[in-house]
Amino acid sequence: MKIISFNVNGIRAILQKNLAKDFDTLNPDIFVIEETKYSEDLHLDFPFAPKGYETFWTCSKEKKGYSGVAILTKIHPTNVTYGLLNGKYDDEGRVITLEFPSFYLIGAYVPNSGEELKRLDFRMGFEDDLLAYMKTLDAKKPVILTGDLNVAHGL
Repeated sequence: MKIISFNVNGIRAILQKNLAKDFDTLNPDIFVIEETKYSEDLHLDFPFAPKGYETFWTCSKEKKGYSGVAILTKIHPTNVTYGLLNGKYDDEGRVITLEFPSFYLIGAYVPNSGEELKRLDFRMGFEDDLLAYMKTLDAKKPVILTGDLNVAHGL
């Protein structure tokens, strides 16, 4: 099984840079896209939906053109959820979980701390909630976490 995760910094921009051709060459079973910057009011459907794939996506409901995650899969999931426990953080379009018979796949766009660490408390809360969520899922079956974790190796 081939799973690919890719931060695109805007789905409309990457579509102009041969994403479809590269996607066909890679031929993933599951393709996770972070930072789509896509908004619900633009279209009813996600703008990249290759034949043979189901597409699941979420976006920020608070800020147009901000964050967003999409997952394209050849394998039909048994369940799809948005956000963390009880849909927490779904208002920022940061997490999609696909459940398959033998594992969970989480696509995440983790918030960064922002300039001067203005959102550090928010980010740390997100990380704590993500870990708790993953532990809840992992008690049932294995979890694969993909995404842009917004981690810098140095300052």
